[in-house]
Amino acid sequence: MTSSASLTGQTALVTGGGRGIGRAIAFALAASGAEVVVNYSSSAEAAEEVVRLITEKGEKAYAVQANVSIEDEVDGLIKTVLERSGRLDVLVNNAGITRDGLLMRMKTSDWQAVINLNLTGVFLCSRAVARPMLKQKSGRIINITSVVGLMGNAGQANYAAAKAGVVGLTKSTAKELASRGITVNAVAPGFIATDMTKDLDADAILRDIPLGTFGTQEQVAGAVRFLAADPAAAYITGQVLQVDGGMVMA
Repeated sequence: MTSSASLTGQTALVTGGGRGIGRAIAFALAASGAEVVVNYSSSAEAAEEVVRLITEKGEKAYAVQANVSIEDEVDGLIKTVLERSGRLDVLVNNAGITRDGLLMRMKTSDWQAVINLNLTGVFLCSRAVARPMLKQKSGRIINITSVVGLMGNAGQANYAAAKAGVVGLTKSTAKELASRGITVNAVAPGFIATDMTKDLDADAILRDIPLGTFGTQEQVAGAVRFLAADPAAAYITGQVLQVDGGMVMA
């Protein structure tokens, strides 16, 4: 890791940081020098394992519980981070769920649960960090969307709508905060090798990916690290960086 892309002395909050892509992002930001706050909703054991693995390397991390779809819990989360760390420089809105089902059979509760966490959660966290970042006149917000939000996907109307909403929210927030030196961008993973993709029809999916392979969690984390830490990313805002092997080309 070069010093030019260092987060030393900075604090980074990763929502849903105990598992999957969030876990990889937490490791990447910690390796860049950030004190990483690993947020979790229910999986305390997984979050504490991430903290342990980071701190064993001599890097900094701690875990904070909060359901980011609940306003009071988000406000408490940000308050805790500011009290403990004294600042908040990077927010990665990663927490998300799926409740897949065809439109005609989708329960309203499954629609709302996905919107509440995957979209409203991003709004609540972004709003909560805006004031301290404006005061600092610096900050980087990175929202994890999905190629599904760009192209749609049968059986995922709720997920696609939420992730498409994240793109619009990213662009609007970027315009509002840019004058104070705060950048807001999104990373859109394609098909990434995780527990959720291991049961899919790989051959059928790979035919639609020009690079012919699934991506890795570390590749997504690398894109986040670039937007968070690299000075070269300081002039990038309101953008969607697709990490999808060429699956979706605008």
